[in-house]
Amino acid sequence: MPKPYVQIEHPEWSRDAVMYQINTRQFTPEGTFAAAAGQLPRLKALGVDILWLMPVQEIGIKNRKGKLGSPYSIRDYYSVNAEYGDMDDLKQFIKNAHELGMYVILDWVGNHTAWDNPMLEKHPHWYQRNSSGDFHSPRWTDWSDVITLDYSQPGLRKYMTEAMKFWVQEVGMDGFRCDVAGFVPVDFWNTVRAELDAIRPVFMLAEWETRDLHAHAFDMTYAWSWQDTVHKMAHGKADVGALGIYHYTDENSWPQDAMRMLFTSNHDKNSWEGTQFDLYGDALENAIVLSFVSRGMPMIYNGQEAGNTKQLAFFDKDPIDWQEHSLEDLFRRLIKLKKDHST
Repeated sequence: MPKPYVQIEHPEWSRDAVMYQINTRQFTPEGTFAAAAGQLPRLKALGVDILWLMPVQEIGIKNRKGKLGSPYSIRDYYSVNAEYGDMDDLKQFIKNAHELGMYVILDWVGNHTAWDNPMLEKHPHWYQRNSSGDFHSPRWTDWSDVITLDYSQPGLRKYMTEAMKFWVQEVGMDGFRCDVAGFVPVDFWNTVRAELDAIRPVFMLAEWETRDLHAHAFDMTYAWSWQDTVHKMAHGKADVGALGIYHYTDENSWPQDAMRMLFTSNHDKNSWEGTQFDLYGDALENAIVLSFVSRGMPMIYNGQEAGNTKQLAFFDKDPIDWQEHSLEDLFRRLIKLKKDHST
């Protein structure tokens, strides 16, 4: 018999887990790790297991968008953005999460850096050039605040591997959510996963939707096709048969041990496409229920449980308006349901 396609071991704590995404800048009025740590007992009571922190590093200034810039424009991979606190504050946040039995993964931006990342001056050959010989942002995007890396360079691969190991070994991260993972060669992810697992078991989430990432690198990929299907159903553009087609494909053509992330909102959806109410209308609660009873790991974006009604600014301060809301009880009951009937 052939070997299983998925050759990695999922951390035991990731099975039947629920993920929660934290946009540190908007998560609290202060927008700091220290303030976010004060919310950890509430998230534990909600039933959350894995906390996904959006990028925490220093943000580039050159070609910056907005006043504060995009967290995905990294100026120094080993730094902490002073806007959020310092490294000690971050380590304390992780320590507090661990003491509550939760795990923390870091949003990793491997495809591009800020234009003023010192790597550009020290190692210009680590960056792609266009046909005119100029450095460039990722093609076919409006990401003008970042510049594309070149993974044909061994030195870049070594640097990125060592940087990711630093955040696990020295800072205490339990894994990574990897931004536009499909823009980075699969063989890089395969190698870095092995090196990270040699430190301790980690959890890896790819912002991508292809099977090949599951074999040796990632525990979980995005189920964008699930979200798109449910969104169409909510607006009467598809019927329940479309959901059947998704599950038929997922169960028959994806590896059985491949985790898929299910979500009704995230930082991109909220900021650029609309709030959860905009996206699903009267079908919102039905969509949330489906994200918990369908095969995969459900993810909650910060503020969903408070019925957040605004699209959070991406490049400037725009804190969530926290309030009591019926959705929090729905999430709590669904998390309990999932864990009471885990497989």
